[in-house]
Amino acid sequence: MTTRPMRIIVTGADGQLGRELVMLPGLWKMGVQMLGFGRSGLDVTSLQSCREAVKRYQADAVIHCAAYTNVDKAESDADAAFRINAEGTRNIALAAREFGAKLVYISTDYVFEGTAFEPYKESDETKPRTVYGKSKLVGEQEALAVGGKVFIVRTSWVYGKYGRNFVHTIRDLARERKEFQVVADQIGSPTYTRDLAEFLIQLVQTDGYGIYHATGSGACSWHQFAQAILFESGLTDVKLVPCTTADFPRLAQRPAYSVLDHGEIRRRGLKELRHWRAALAAYAVDIGGEKQ
Repeated sequence: MTTRPMRIIVTGADGQLGRELVMLPGLWKMGVQMLGFGRSGLDVTSLQSCREAVKRYQADAVIHCAAYTNVDKAESDADAAFRINAEGTRNIALAAREFGAKLVYISTDYVFEGTAFEPYKESDETKPRTVYGKSKLVGEQEALAVGGKVFIVRTSWVYGKYGRNFVHTIRDLARERKEFQVVADQIGSPTYTRDLAEFLIQLVQTDGYGIYHATGSGACSWHQFAQAILFESGLTDVKLVPCTTADFPRLAQRPAYSVLDHGEIRRRGLKELRHWRAALAAYAVDIGGEKQ
């Protein structure tokens, strides 16, 4: 008798990570079947909509990628950020629990203060400084409060093939200018959506519920990340000028340090995401950006 694949609903399927999950090659071989819902297909702010989706598809799990992610806009649009990131997550969590489905909630490094000098552990105190970070933290709390089979996965500096991101921005700037500035005093871990998606599929097939940190291994500044992007893109005749966060004031405060420790991944014996530098090289090949 053939066992049917694990049925997984992906919210936010028109976003960077959600689309990566749905488009990932070899899903059937991984023993999973994905159904992606974009904004028009599933309103996470409606409990009824969430219940109907989980029930109709007979989902075994929900990977909840849908989120309000405009960090700066959230500062003046807190109601929308909390409605989507907090209330929407509670609705998804209630629907998942009601029908016995696992829930994977995608969270962020912004739940931390961003002033540390060593990688944040899963158990470290959360102290978000932005509306976005606060709304995502409440989303974590809502998911855990509802109960059931819940995974919280915090990630950072995400880029991939789908949608706009830092890699696309740097490549575009390098084709338009011979010199530009990039912030050098913010440290984090770039995360390729392909690697994160594969990790999530690995994780959701376990019963190791709890909080995880999943980012590319290693750390760098935005300036170092930009240098690597130009190298992999063959755009080495561009001058990158390091600058400070203060040189580019933004509405929402950026974390100075947002490296996340992968302790729970190691404790559970799961496969860590590869080093950010190796992932970037692979990404360059995936999008046809090999060095000339």
